[in-house]
Amino acid sequence: MITLRPVDSLEICVLVDNATDILSSPGPSASSELSGHLRRGLRKLGGNCLCCAAHGFSCAVTVQKGLERRTVLFDTGPEPLILMNNVGRLGLDFGTIDAIVLSHGHFDHVGAVLAAISAIRSRSGGASLPIYLHPGMFNRRGYQLPDGAVVILDDVPDVDRLTECGASPFVTTEAVNIFDGLLQVSGEIQRVTPFEQGLPGHVCWRQDNESWEPDPQIIDERFLAINVGGKGLVILTACSHAGAVNVLEHARATHPALPLHAVIGGLHLSGSTETIISPTLEALKKFNLSLIAAGHCTGWRAQAELLQTFGSSVTAPTAVGKTYFFVAN
Repeated sequence: MITLRPVDSLEICVLVDNATDILSSPGPSASSELSGHLRRGLRKLGGNCLCCAAHGFSCAVTVQKGLERRTVLFDTGPEPLILMNNVGRLGLDFGTIDAIVLSHGHFDHVGAVLAAISAIRSRSGGASLPIYLHPGMFNRRGYQLPDGAVVILDDVPDVDRLTECGASPFVTTEAVNIFDGLLQVSGEIQRVTPFEQGLPGHVCWRQDNESWEPDPQIIDERFLAINVGGKGLVILTACSHAGAVNVLEHARATHPALPLHAVIGGLHLSGSTETIISPTLEALKKFNLSLIAAGHCTGWRAQAELLQTFGSSVTAPTAVGKTYFFVAN
């Protein structure tokens, strides 16, 4: 039985995202990058204050229960320059990071992991850093073009390399409770919907027969779940390669006694998956979410449809530097 302790508060700060937006009203449960700067005492604004957007995703997830406070880095974005620039400009103390969770094995989510480990350990006295991974994320991957050529993706650093850098890897396909159930990394996401078929064109290198084989399911992707007291589950999904509906169905099946309160992250409804925007949004209605904060790989067409379908009282798109706050009832 997997249980999640209800937390008193949850704060999610977006460190890397495809979009930057300091001017729009932030929407429910959120504050903008500019609001955060002002809250930290900014009184002179210039380009050297602002975060940079990039194709990728990373966020700092902080939970509080009583006097216990823990922060997890969920993904690291595509490369060190973007991550460390934004961390510095957002005033995040990397010494407060207690663990890293990597959602799946794509460069736009793990590209800065070695730099992140080094920076965190240098600010926390050199202690070993827990990092949670799925064994499938170390496979070589790529995208197959219509002419059959394959664009190869950067590999994920292997367990030995991560260990050399001072991390303590936990590699498993099963769900894992972190910090005695303050957060949970899901197990492999069950595929139950007929229309969410993964990522067309995604391939994996099979060493045994030295060939590229179709790998649309990207089975190593997992989500992060937090139980906010009196509100329910907040789900962080980095890319939703399993499908956003499958992600939420899996969360609900894993924690049937808890309502779903919010989903934050990439819903992957862009490019070849734009064809499932309509059935995805129709299926999302049944979860009665209080917040849908979509970003990264969601795409502008799906963002527009989300706003039209759920309205501004529910939708609050992610952007780099944006922070989401949840407090227990």
